[in-house]
Amino acid sequence: MFFLYNILVYFAGFLLKISAVFNPKMKLFVEGRKNIFETLKQNISTNDKTIWFHAASLGEFEQGLPVMEKIKIKFPSHKIIVTFFSPSGFEVRKNNSVADLTIYLPLDTKENAKLFLELTHPELVFFIKYEYWPNYLNQLNKQKTKTYLISGILRENQVFFKWYGGFYRNCLQTFEQFFVQNESSKKLLQSLGYQNVKISGDTRFDRVVSILERDNSLGFIEEFKNNTTTIVIGSSWPKDEELLVNFINQSSENLKFIIAPHNIKSEQIQELKKSISKSVILFSEKDSKKLNEYAVLIIDTIGILTKIYSYADIAYVGGGFGNPGVHNILEPATFGIPIVIGPNYAHFAEATALVSLEGCVSISSQNELNDAFSNLILNRDIRHEKGHVCSTFVQMNKGATAVILKHIENDYL
Repeated sequence: MFFLYNILVYFAGFLLKISAVFNPKMKLFVEGRKNIFETLKQNISTNDKTIWFHAASLGEFEQGLPVMEKIKIKFPSHKIIVTFFSPSGFEVRKNNSVADLTIYLPLDTKENAKLFLELTHPELVFFIKYEYWPNYLNQLNKQKTKTYLISGILRENQVFFKWYGGFYRNCLQTFEQFFVQNESSKKLLQSLGYQNVKISGDTRFDRVVSILERDNSLGFIEEFKNNTTTIVIGSSWPKDEELLVNFINQSSENLKFIIAPHNIKSEQIQELKKSISKSVILFSEKDSKKLNEYAVLIIDTIGILTKIYSYADIAYVGGGFGNPGVHNILEPATFGIPIVIGPNYAHFAEATALVSLEGCVSISSQNELNDAFSNLILNRDIRHEKGHVCSTFVQMNKGATAVILKHIENDYL
């Protein structure tokens, strides 16, 4: 099976080069990997001490960020290397301040893994949540490099638990310690014979709690909001927007809406703007405009949604009508805001918990969305109660980073 896996990786690399001709995202995926080894040679010397973090995409980077920041403090003489698999993560966070070098992870071939680790020679390695690359893990195992899984999630449908997943199961031997989010993940690993498992929780809670300690003020949002009840719509997709626009167009005049779509391509932004019958202003058009005169603000940029949530009275988080499901609800939750989401959230423990606790409301139709919003708009006490549930939930679940760091200090320092 391992032989077949390696053939498939080479074949996938060939197909990706072909698809890059037609697909802009795949072009980024392929082009971004062309000069990785030259970049490593230029930025990492044989005398450098390094620590490597791997994140599949943006969500995993944010998840690992609290650990990266603490590790950087604990190991000030080491260079931090961050790799991404996905363009959507790399393009947003390629200029992050925590890493000394941020690059794409070369495809998981034996040759790439050997050369990558030869050039980076990390003393510590952290894989965030998932993505288990057999050739990299096997090479790390051969080199006896201390390797950790942080904020791990294991599910029964993963390849480790299939009859044909033996070579994947063997790769898990590389990990010095598994830090997992929940009891079910711990039991699944133990069923494979691994006892070096600790439930640390989810480091994303530490990440969003830290948001409260920074300055989240945005003058143009204050001007637009103008002390009016405001619904912030984050990471929306077309299916979300179809229902949301219907609600916006028939809503009362004493409401304001801020929409931060998941996709900010100009043609889609313009389509969204045209579909709204109320007065609309784009972020890119805001200069020299009287923002308080507009009812809807569309954010056609990235990187400020988290701060915008601090101004929300109600939040809608998109993605819940697609797969794998809803986007990050912890960012609005940390500000103590009631949240509305679509129906697909079962794969996300925090969403499942907050729906159960009634801090978050799941809707699956226009009528349900209308009712959910109307209830939260008209009943301030209910709004505050649900918001309090959300903020308390975040505060009660922080602390994963401290668990991980304590173990690393005992294990390494």
